[in-house]
Amino acid sequence: MPWMHILPEGNAKNPEEATVQCYRQFLKSLTAANLKPVIILHHKHLPGVVITQSTFGKHRTFADLFVEYAEFNFRSFGDMVDMWLTFSDLPEITESLPYDDPQTCLQILAAAHEKAYKIYHEKYSSKECSGAMAPRTGQRMDSVDFLSFSLQYNCRNDVDLKRKLNKLQTIKENTNILLFGLKLRECNSMKENPFIPVASIFQAINQDKALAMGYDVNEFLNYSSVHKIRPHVAIQKRLQEGQAAAVAPLSSYQTVWEIFANQSELERDTFLHDVFPSGFLWGTSTGSFKVEGGWAEDGKGESIWDWFGHQGHVHMNQTANVACDSYHKTDYDVYLLRGLQSKLYKFSISWPRIFPTGIRNSFSLQGVNYYNKLINSLLDSNIEPMVTLFHWDLPQALQDLGGWQNESIIDTFADYADFCFATFGDRVKFWVTFHEPWVISYAGYGTGQHPPGITDPGVASYKVAHSIIKAHAKAWHLYDDRYRSQQHGKVGIVLNSDWAEPKTPTSSEDVKAAERYMHFMLGWFAHPIFVNGDYPDILKSQIQQKNQQCSIPVAILPSFSEEEKSIVQGTADFFGLSHYTSRLISTAANDTCLPDYENIVNFSQHVDPSWPQTASSWIRVVPWGLRRLLKFVSQEYTGTRIPIYIAGNGVPTEDGGDVINDTKRMDYFRLYINEALKAVRLDAVDVQTYIARSLIDGFEGPMGYSQLFGLHHVNFEDGNRQRTPKESAYFFSSVTEKNGFPKEVMDRSFQSLRCDSPPPPRLLSLPASDVPSKAKVVWEKFSPQIKFERDMYFYGTFPDDFTWGVSSSAYQIEGGWDEDGKGPSIWDNFTHIPGNIKNNETGDIACDSYNKLAADLYMLTALRVKSYRFSLSWPRIFPSGRNDSINSHGVDYYNRLINGLTARNITPLVTLHHWDLPQALQDIGGWENDLLIELFDSFADFCFQTFGDRVKFWMTFNEPFVIAWAGYGLGELPPNVKDNPGYSPYKITHTLLKAHARVYHTYDRKYRVSQKGVISLSLSTEWVEPKTLDDPRDVEAADRYLQFNLGWFAHPIFKNGDYPEAMKWTVGNRSELQNLPSSRLPAFTAEEREYIRGTADVFCFNTYTSKIIKHKTTRLEPFSYKDDQERLEEVDSSWPTSAITGMRAVAWGLRRLLNWIKEEYGNPPIYITENGVGIQTKSDVDDTNRIFYYKTYIDEALKAYKLDGVNLRGYVAWSLMDNFEWLHGYSVRFGLHQVDFENPNRPRTPKRSAVYYAEVIRNNGIPLPKEDEFLYGEFPKNFSWSVATAAYQIEGAWRADGKGLSIWDQFAHTPLKISNDENADVACDSYHKLEKDLACLKALQVSHYRFSISWPRVLPDGTTKHVNEAGLNYYERLINALLASNIKPQVTIYHWDLPQALQNVGGWENETIVQRFKEYAELLFQRLGDKVKFWLTLNEPYIIANLGYGYGTSAPGIFSRPGKAPYIVGHNLIKAHAEVWHLYNETYRPKQGGLISITINSDWAEPRNPDKQEDVDAARRYVQFYGGWFAHPIFKNGDYNEVMKTRIRERSLAQGLSESRLPEFTESEKQRIKGTFDFFGFNHYTTILAYNLNYTSAISSYDADRGVASVTDRSWLGSGSFWLKVTPFGFRKILRWIKEEYDNPPIYVTENGISERGDLGLNDTWRIHYYKSYINEALKAVLLDGVDLRGYTAWSLMDNLEWATGFAEKFGLHYINFTDPNLPRIPRESSKYYSSVIQCNGFPDPANGPHLCLQPQPEGTTTPTASTMGSVHNASSGKVQFLGLGLTSLNAEIGLYVLFAFALIGVLGLALFSYKYGKLSKRVSKPSGQS
Repeated sequence: MPWMHILPEGNAKNPEEATVQCYRQFLKSLTAANLKPVIILHHKHLPGVVITQSTFGKHRTFADLFVEYAEFNFRSFGDMVDMWLTFSDLPEITESLPYDDPQTCLQILAAAHEKAYKIYHEKYSSKECSGAMAPRTGQRMDSVDFLSFSLQYNCRNDVDLKRKLNKLQTIKENTNILLFGLKLRECNSMKENPFIPVASIFQAINQDKALAMGYDVNEFLNYSSVHKIRPHVAIQKRLQEGQAAAVAPLSSYQTVWEIFANQSELERDTFLHDVFPSGFLWGTSTGSFKVEGGWAEDGKGESIWDWFGHQGHVHMNQTANVACDSYHKTDYDVYLLRGLQSKLYKFSISWPRIFPTGIRNSFSLQGVNYYNKLINSLLDSNIEPMVTLFHWDLPQALQDLGGWQNESIIDTFADYADFCFATFGDRVKFWVTFHEPWVISYAGYGTGQHPPGITDPGVASYKVAHSIIKAHAKAWHLYDDRYRSQQHGKVGIVLNSDWAEPKTPTSSEDVKAAERYMHFMLGWFAHPIFVNGDYPDILKSQIQQKNQQCSIPVAILPSFSEEEKSIVQGTADFFGLSHYTSRLISTAANDTCLPDYENIVNFSQHVDPSWPQTASSWIRVVPWGLRRLLKFVSQEYTGTRIPIYIAGNGVPTEDGGDVINDTKRMDYFRLYINEALKAVRLDAVDVQTYIARSLIDGFEGPMGYSQLFGLHHVNFEDGNRQRTPKESAYFFSSVTEKNGFPKEVMDRSFQSLRCDSPPPPRLLSLPASDVPSKAKVVWEKFSPQIKFERDMYFYGTFPDDFTWGVSSSAYQIEGGWDEDGKGPSIWDNFTHIPGNIKNNETGDIACDSYNKLAADLYMLTALRVKSYRFSLSWPRIFPSGRNDSINSHGVDYYNRLINGLTARNITPLVTLHHWDLPQALQDIGGWENDLLIELFDSFADFCFQTFGDRVKFWMTFNEPFVIAWAGYGLGELPPNVKDNPGYSPYKITHTLLKAHARVYHTYDRKYRVSQKGVISLSLSTEWVEPKTLDDPRDVEAADRYLQFNLGWFAHPIFKNGDYPEAMKWTVGNRSELQNLPSSRLPAFTAEEREYIRGTADVFCFNTYTSKIIKHKTTRLEPFSYKDDQERLEEVDSSWPTSAITGMRAVAWGLRRLLNWIKEEYGNPPIYITENGVGIQTKSDVDDTNRIFYYKTYIDEALKAYKLDGVNLRGYVAWSLMDNFEWLHGYSVRFGLHQVDFENPNRPRTPKRSAVYYAEVIRNNGIPLPKEDEFLYGEFPKNFSWSVATAAYQIEGAWRADGKGLSIWDQFAHTPLKISNDENADVACDSYHKLEKDLACLKALQVSHYRFSISWPRVLPDGTTKHVNEAGLNYYERLINALLASNIKPQVTIYHWDLPQALQNVGGWENETIVQRFKEYAELLFQRLGDKVKFWLTLNEPYIIANLGYGYGTSAPGIFSRPGKAPYIVGHNLIKAHAEVWHLYNETYRPKQGGLISITINSDWAEPRNPDKQEDVDAARRYVQFYGGWFAHPIFKNGDYNEVMKTRIRERSLAQGLSESRLPEFTESEKQRIKGTFDFFGFNHYTTILAYNLNYTSAISSYDADRGVASVTDRSWLGSGSFWLKVTPFGFRKILRWIKEEYDNPPIYVTENGISERGDLGLNDTWRIHYYKSYINEALKAVLLDGVDLRGYTAWSLMDNLEWATGFAEKFGLHYINFTDPNLPRIPRESSKYYSSVIQCNGFPDPANGPHLCLQPQPEGTTTPTASTMGSVHNASSGKVQFLGLGLTSLNAEIGLYVLFAFALIGVLGLALFSYKYGKLSKRVSKPSGQS
């Protein structure tokens, strides 16, 4: 019985009488036919009204409701019914009960059953009554008269049923059994002899012990029907004898046609209001080649669709190369699916992405990772993946072997399927082997419209279909045999079919033709799989007949062997059906022998002209065809055994016009889904799923992007490929939510939020603040932080109950300014006055949220927020501002919004007043009139009463500071009052505080006990830093600023009911100075103070930025609130800007502000109710800066919570979407969703920040990424640990001992080239301090030392004409000293200091330099090679070429030919390197046995937007133009990489040049260059974020050629160099890139380090952090990625001249005070740390116990550090401690000499005294023994 239809309100007093009478009539008919009714009182899902009443009703339990319903049935039908069952299908019933515990659900059902049983026997009859309750062991079974069960029968184990029936008697002895259902398993033998299982079943039922009283044979009959069981011979004979003249039975098609043929249009088109069964799955779909793009990304192989598009076979030569870029947008697509509330997502795996060549041995890990991420993301969002193995995109490599015409593909496909099942099957429970194989066969191999473009309809298409069917069957059996028992999934196939009707309904020939059409289109694949393993007889006979008519066979239909038939038959767990349209079919007019489909199958296709057209010529809107098709599929193929999944249904619209407001698609879905509903509800067809095509617009095969099927519009002209929900998306989401088309809104009796927790305790009373407040400790704690401590990113999560939200406000989004009786607000009036708002914009329509509730709920659902903060429009509810003008339309809007939120488990955070005061109230003075206190309370009271059962979080006012100061002081905002800024703001605040307190007490008194909510107000402030921390006046001014802004409202409410002392003191004093009789700041009475104090349950505030505050003596007149604060504010110019002046991003200010609130207000529960950033642009979908903002601000909030103990409970982002931003109109965008205000539909497009924020919410914070976790382990044995310097940077002695001039000498002595006009004439003076350098190296315990040789020191003019022996001698001494200390030299031959003499003849632009360099290198090999075994030819040739000869920022400072000179220089550098390598390899290696290579530098580049193919390409291009410029020729093929060659050539030709500006190598040069390395020398420091930047062709430069711009992530730590951000993750990635790009060469990291600026002392924790994290990433590269890393070199041994930045940037492990002539090398703490890493050879795991490398070193071997050098106090300023005084090292040295002199005098004096005393003693003493 249908509970919902009999008692629609759940109340027996109001039954649906028509339904009751209908069932009485039905029961009478049964009785008249001698049929005994057995009534089930309730089957499957529960009515929503019952769930609601039993869940939220105060007095009625589920059992009460059920008994009332049961008794109504007993009373209404009991006179005709002898047998009752209470419940069936318990699993579905328990799922629909609103309880998580299944045990609880069963107990509730048992109680309901027992009560119904009792009442039946007490009041109605002693007749039999039972509930089909599955008994549990030990459960009492007193309340049943018989037992009812559904069992299984296995034909291979006929004794099993007997055993089960016997066992049932142990539950309740001598109790009759009703077999409610008997599911047949493994009963294929029934086809041959049905009597064997029939006999076994009835034998089991009829045994005496069974006590069986009945058996429902329905499933047996269905099984027999579907499996076409052949009658037994005896039956056959009787049929032949007794019914020879009987009419042949109707076919399935004829049966269905007869059912519907005579339907009237009215009957056919009547809309059904009902819902789908509980558990119905709603979904949407895509296909890999249509959406993924990334056609060659990460090793993906070419597919036949790639080939097809590249051959120009698609509309306008479009391709799927990028398509929707879903390969990079997994999170984005899942975001859309969440918004749709989709429960299922059907997508396909790209075979060539997994197996690029189609076979397993070409497996691509990156492809697998993509699908793993997609599947995991879906499941994380509670969306079931339905995975299609093959959606048309065959690997081209397999097509080259014949594709589906080659039978070997069957095994290949099975192997591919096997891999997918094994890899993804633990999470995927719905598999589709093939999507629409008819299209593959028909369009791919028949008509040739699709790839592979073969036109052979008579042979190839049938052969291909044969292979596909066998491949499908093989994959199904493979899953069934290997995976089903563990994975419990389902495997099916999706077949496409139109519905076909006879063109002339009365023509039997047309009926037959239509049936042939159905069997040709659908039966071709369905009949073998779902019926008997073979093609339909109609299809076989038709082809046979056609071939007999023609002289040669027109078509060849392969045949299945008997074994193949048995393999194919039954190989589907569901019937997937794609359907779009219908056809009218007639018998073919011209019967010819041409091999085309219509001719072969003998039909002609037509459409009814009245059927609505669509953007596709083949789709007409014929919704009723779907119902008929479903009935046919059920009749012919599935019965009740196999469920039907509608797996593809949709309609395209044209590209162009209004693509968002797609009403045609909404109409299509509405009608087609309703026909599916009819099939389910009226025809009993078992449809379990509906999947809409498609999630997004995509690449539609030959039509390219001209036809749009998506629920979301994709802008294919934009590199972001942004997705915008269409109106159909909101419609489909609504249908999904309602599960169909209910007669009225389901659960109109909305869901109340449960709030079982007691109301929060009232906050404690706090004393008044001091002046300045005790919260000044926040500045004392945080302001002295160095940037490293301040900006260090923190990873962690918030508590589980943390509230994540997003916000908006009524006036800014709703629009509908005068709609449905809304009254005008002060903002309506204000904006309608020209000149008040930028561009004279208004909020009349805004985002039109008043009419787009579904769109807003979609966004919130997609975001995963736990809360939504919005405001109520006072004039929308009370148009006149008073409760005598209630607007029901406005109330209904907010009810619908709140209900929508609660239905999605989103907590409403409701603001009562967000600035939009009713104009009617402003007309009586607004907030200057105390009457508003009462009127506001009246409005609030109504809201509490109307919405408070669902709203548990209220805020009275948003930013009352803005109302008071901007509205009534500055007058910038409405009501635009500005005539008294020294009085009005204070008076307004006084009123606002009293109004707030009044509303709080109303809630507290009338509603809190029943509603259990919280109430507060939302304040606002910035954080402020004192300009000078050491200046008490600045600290007091900063504190005063906060008290005047935040404390103005917070102090009365959260402390003592009165204004802050700082305000009272300052305003009072200034009022007296202004000769006023009393303070301009109003005073509260004692009663008012007590009334206001504590009127907030939580502390809510909005914040956006920070400022710097300095004390200022301000003017006394005119009177002004602003001047009362006596301060001056400014900002730091380095803080990132935003669209609003003064609103800069200063994330660390949030942590400090939270700490200040904690200290000032006793750490109350805190909610950040607004935080976000504005960007000035019309389109900012790719809003990287907003992501940076949230990334850093949320992290500072996390620090405050985790590290500082701030009681932070929630974070709410501003805002949900772009909106009307007050005075800025629509020019400033704060939204997580972009709104197109020029489009009347106001479409909302998710920005990147929305997807990012959703991920933060999912993670509940910012957990440490798995890949960033610290790795313990050690480097390989014999790993090289080194430290580096360069000759020009440290040696000094620029003209000593015959050294020649270098280009850096020349550059540094040119004004304005070097910072502060510094130079390296002396530098570190290493030329004279070899021993000191050596001591540092020994203390570090490095195994190697990398240094460079100064070319002009050895060869002053650059040639070998004159060798400077003194220079060579220096290097010989250095090398000898190193070797004596067991330190191996690593010698760089050229580190940028070219002899100026060679530059005078062109330098590296002159090709002769190749020979000069070779000669110079040979001299070094000859003189030093016997001791040097590690050579580097060139250091960072990129810097030489591009900075030296392109930008001109490095010596020789040439910048006049930036588009040519760098490439010429790079060309010569590569050739010079190759020549030197060959020289060493051929001449010196045999006897010296060393290694030689080059050092290449490169940053790593990440795409700024990793979801965007353009940025991915830009990042790749950045690295290829940087490191790849020189690495590719040397480490790969002797030539430049294709990226560089292609781009520079194309841009050169576009500039009118005849050839590329990039020189070309000859073939012989390529061969000579290729492989000239023994290892990969690599310098690396940092990472950038790259994005595409298109330069005009007129610009000729390296940058323009590269076409890349870069930014850095604000969360990355900085350094002393603007270009160097701390990004350790990039180090591992680029090492892995080198491995993969250049075949894993041995790598030596030859430079890595970090700089600092300023006076930072010796405890360089930031440098320690850098080395620890970077070296650890190198360790990961070795241990986890298999990178062949052989050595690591820190840059640098000591501070030195850092090229153009002079001595300002310090990289050294040792500090050098360059103002001290002695240039002492003082070790920093980082030197000690680096030494420990060297000793440990990495990072031994402390969990393994003490390690020898971490033990204290023997005395005398300890590395000197700041802590061990007691004489060093402030090394960076050159000061040392001497006799308790801080002196410069020079003065200390003098002092030491003076002290030494005094000591020497003292010693001499003592010696003289001793001598004199000795002589005197001798004179007076006698020798012993002398008398």
